[in-house]
Amino acid sequence: MTERTDPPDDRADQGQELDHDDGHDSEPELDTRDSDPEADGGLNSDPTVSNPPSGHDRSPTTTATRPWRHRIEVAGIVATGLLAVAMIAFIVVDWLRMAPEWTLVPPYAGLLFDQFVVVGMWIDHFLGTNVFWLPSTWRAVATGVLIGVVAPLVGAFLVHRQMALIGETLAHAAFAGVAVGVIVIAVTGWTGSLLFVALVVSALVALGLQWLTTHTSSYGDVPIAIVLSGSFAVGTLLISWGREFAPISVDVEGFLFGSLAIVTADGARMMALLTVAVVAAVAVNYKQLLFITFDERAARVARLDVDLQNTLLVVLTAVVVVGAMQILGVILVAAMLVVPVATASQIATSFRETLSLSILFGQFSVLGGLTFSILASLPPGGSIVVVAIGFYLLAVVGSSRSTTAISMH
Repeated sequence: MTERTDPPDDRADQGQELDHDDGHDSEPELDTRDSDPEADGGLNSDPTVSNPPSGHDRSPTTTATRPWRHRIEVAGIVATGLLAVAMIAFIVVDWLRMAPEWTLVPPYAGLLFDQFVVVGMWIDHFLGTNVFWLPSTWRAVATGVLIGVVAPLVGAFLVHRQMALIGETLAHAAFAGVAVGVIVIAVTGWTGSLLFVALVVSALVALGLQWLTTHTSSYGDVPIAIVLSGSFAVGTLLISWGREFAPISVDVEGFLFGSLAIVTADGARMMALLTVAVVAAVAVNYKQLLFITFDERAARVARLDVDLQNTLLVVLTAVVVVGAMQILGVILVAAMLVVPVATASQIATSFRETLSLSILFGQFSVLGGLTFSILASLPPGGSIVVVAIGFYLLAVVGSSRSTTAISMH
């Protein structure tokens, strides 16, 4: 292959001569395409027209394969979307089976539910297992599939803003919320879901964390570290104290490391609702979130409500963390916000492509991890994270891009 030599660029000299000739001063245009494909605010974020990575010339082979790569990515996103819709449909059908008889819905819902059971039997037949025909397994798989969509979706904005630690912080806050739920149930006799209490507590902590970050003079990550350790400390104290009089037992290890056993029908329904809400919020606020992600100062100059968008992003993170805590556990939940995005960043050439590939890698990690977990009788959280890290290492080895491209703004 012969190396391409660029012709001398006379435009700068011509521009200087014009400035001297006509006496007009002009601002030099800052070209940031090599450092960040999204520096233009997302106007050139299509992967088919995005600029090549820094230090690499566009070769004919790369140009020829780009359309095929784009089609494969689109096909993968469509397949992931259809799978997510099917899982939401299963959760809805599972809920409608319990509807009152006078609605005439349960018989039809039961018929549809049996079709999922039949599919599970075929999966058991091919894998040599005896678990996929169980409704509990389907609920866990449906929850995992939805996590594989929303966690990388929100994590893409967090990683590019270097806010990955917030996911870990809100996970510990959700653990404190579970402890609060134990106390509330013990004192009031309320029969609601622990995850709902964890969601409320995590959202409140997210709002408090956002306020603390904007109203303190400490370094940016100091309030996050304080809330992270404080939330986990409060959670352990409340659980230890509540065991003395709480009438319910809490699987602490399941919440810490993730477990298929703690995924209930209520938990699956809550995850379905949260998925719809998160996807809708990101779709409506995508341009604003993208603008703030890559140039917050310019967003403020443009009079965009940056504080509102930051609060929205933190609350969405809290929502995703609570839903994912069922499968991944408190300790490992942040991995699904970071690792698929880091993997996609090694390959993608634009933020939009990073977003798409993050969801695909997240889905592959969840499905592969759950399958390995079921076959080997291992915790699902660790299995999913190990598979995700495996994809990341393969991307690092197969990509010529430096790791600094992951956090480049």
